[in-house]
Amino acid sequence: MNVTLGPSKLGGTATAPPSKSYTHRAILASGYADSATVRDALWSADTRATARAVELFGGSVTRSDDGTLSVEGFDGTPEVPADVIDCDNSGTTMRLVTAAAALADGTSVLTGDESLRSRPQGPLLEALSDLGADAASTRANGQAPLVVTGPLSGDRVSIPGDVSSQYITALLMAGAVTADGLEIDLETELKSAPYVDVTIELLADFGVDAEATEDGFAVPGGQSYAPEGGEYAVPGDFSSISYPLAAGAIASEDGVRIEGAHPSAQGDTAIVDIVDRMGADVEWNRDDGTIDVSKAPLEGIDVSVEDTPDLLPTIATLGAVADGDTRITNAEHVRFKETDRVSAMAEELEKMGVETTETRDSLTVHGDESTIRGATVDGRADHRIVMSLALAGLAADGETTIQGGEHVDVSFPGFFGMLSSLGATVETAD
Repeated sequence: MNVTLGPSKLGGTATAPPSKSYTHRAILASGYADSATVRDALWSADTRATARAVELFGGSVTRSDDGTLSVEGFDGTPEVPADVIDCDNSGTTMRLVTAAAALADGTSVLTGDESLRSRPQGPLLEALSDLGADAASTRANGQAPLVVTGPLSGDRVSIPGDVSSQYITALLMAGAVTADGLEIDLETELKSAPYVDVTIELLADFGVDAEATEDGFAVPGGQSYAPEGGEYAVPGDFSSISYPLAAGAIASEDGVRIEGAHPSAQGDTAIVDIVDRMGADVEWNRDDGTIDVSKAPLEGIDVSVEDTPDLLPTIATLGAVADGDTRITNAEHVRFKETDRVSAMAEELEKMGVETTETRDSLTVHGDESTIRGATVDGRADHRIVMSLALAGLAADGETTIQGGEHVDVSFPGFFGMLSSLGATVETAD
């Protein structure tokens, strides 16, 4: 689907979609449980992949008309799947489910689309093998398809922390239901650390203890997943909030209000401070969960995305409309997402007249040297690239057409409808 946007003036109220990160974890945690209800869940292409995996492990996931998920779990003991687990485009699904598969007393096969089959899984496979499972890549390259034969038998493992924090999340969630629990030693500094904080917060809500240690993380064994009252409510998603927030900073003189922005462990809450530092008018009422933002002259800043990799595309677009340079650092791990997001944003923004400088672990956007103009750009089959380029289209001179607009379904199915409701000129074509 191609989506065309014109320069727009925005105003009104947007509601934050539920968090994709929390929804993934909540669906799988409910699978580890006997049963649970997940309210306010994000139902997207990625989270549906996690739900399918729970069902292949012997559980069931039923969605009601109001979006509530009723999950019958496999109670800590996943069955051997009767079919291949297709994780589609969801890296979170593959990593979290790979560790769950290692608990089954038999063999599971996991695969995904072309993009997912290019993403690194090697460190997790090695960790599971060290814990007594047989975990391998069919192509012997550390990438899917994966074949995992359980069950796990070890209680301590070491793993690098600078490739993906999702490895740690996967091991913590699985380790809680093993007999002896699991101690995880980090071989390198942990990147995207707030995502592990999200995991520990959610585990606590499901009655599971896990903690940071001097060398990494630990989770006692023999635990049961059981949220208080049998229910869990998913908070709003600050990765997704970054888009209406940036849209307001770029294109709303009258202001945009964002609802559902309640504080949580999400590292991407940093976007509020980033937009404020760049000069937009921002006010976050944490008690009410509302953010008000309006347009003001933006200035380039230096931002590390070591712990907030999903924000890089949004920040790059903000830098394109700011004065001076916006330098995004500690970004090497952002290259291993649905696409290489560092190069993707550099190359696609350059089609729109934006000057950038790219290194292995940084992206600098030269706002002073840029004049944003409409162009046809490639969303790279990546939801965050699509949405960030749409933001650039709001401020471009002329129309911007984004190829692959349907990929917003991964995390923000109502994204273009939200922009339209705020006053953006949006046209879609198959």
